[in-house]
Amino acid sequence: MLRVGIIGAAWGGFAHLPAWRSLPGVEVAAICTSRRETAEAAATRLGIARPFWDAAAMCADPEIDIVDCGTRPALRLPWVLAALEHGKHVYNSCPHAPDWAGARSIDARWRQSGSVAVVDAFSQYIPALRHMAALVADGFLGTILGGSCRFNLSLFNRPNPRFPYNWFADPEAGVSALRNHGSHLLHLLLPMLGPVAQVSARERQLLPRWTFPDGTAVQPGNTDHADALIAFASGVVIPMQVSWAMPLHSGFAIDLFGTAGRLLAEAPTFPTSRECTLHGGALGEPLAPIAVPEAFHRAPGVALDATAEVPPSFPMALTMQSLLAEIRGEGQAAPGFAAACEVERVLEALRRASASQSWVAVSDVV
Repeated sequence: MLRVGIIGAAWGGFAHLPAWRSLPGVEVAAICTSRRETAEAAATRLGIARPFWDAAAMCADPEIDIVDCGTRPALRLPWVLAALEHGKHVYNSCPHAPDWAGARSIDARWRQSGSVAVVDAFSQYIPALRHMAALVADGFLGTILGGSCRFNLSLFNRPNPRFPYNWFADPEAGVSALRNHGSHLLHLLLPMLGPVAQVSARERQLLPRWTFPDGTAVQPGNTDHADALIAFASGVVIPMQVSWAMPLHSGFAIDLFGTAGRLLAEAPTFPTSRECTLHGGALGEPLAPIAVPEAFHRAPGVALDATAEVPPSFPMALTMQSLLAEIRGEGQAAPGFAAACEVERVLEALRRASASQSWVAVSDVV
């Protein structure tokens, strides 16, 4: 039995916990929050034996095999490093790190540790997106010629004081629209299109002030919008737009075309198993809905499926299942920490490109 400790009882308890509990041979043995009273309350509410209010202590505990690291990238960086230092396997949230320096430190520690680790870029396991990737790999598009992608939400145009991610305003948190939304897009694009050669970008802050209904206001310290060009080593160039400040947001989309046809995956907000759809067509045919095979809506050994009450829990469970498979010598964890580091490398190239207003080669990011 592999014992999991989850850092973070909000999203961790709501979405991660049912995902872990859907997998055989796993026990969620501990939950950690920042204070003793909230940790003990969460453990009681969620039916978890051990409360922790010191994440470093959880990472060092010999009775924990896997550490599920949630919360802000800057806060969890030392916990990921500590978990690896103590030989734990790691399930890390996305974005992987607060910046390129943090990503490099995680990569170095992971490669020395012998631990198995994945990043929570679970969109790879959403049925429509799995089917899209399979069709691309099978040559549905022929030679890929181009496309576009977007991930535009409206998170703070009418800010809500109860929204759990108002900490996105914190300039020390290690987040931005490019880092957060861009991470999820890049984790999907790189497996389908291969390595990135160079990038160009412009990051901006569209909302310099968040005014809440009671009149209080926050001046956010992070960029909330970015436009970029991603030039892949294959020669394909993909424009990417990401935002968490778009009124009447356009949602999520990856649109690819090639010599043989076109594929378009879309979702109105964050892609989920229920809402993400796939359209496509061969050359000479109209763009039409593509049915996603039933095999992508469930998986052997997972007690959840695409109809799960908490939609992210199903693709999360598949990501976790891949982690368990590698731990047991039965498969490969994906998306693993090597892939996460490459996404961080591209994000750093995008940051440098925005700062310099020039093309930046990804190979120059070391």
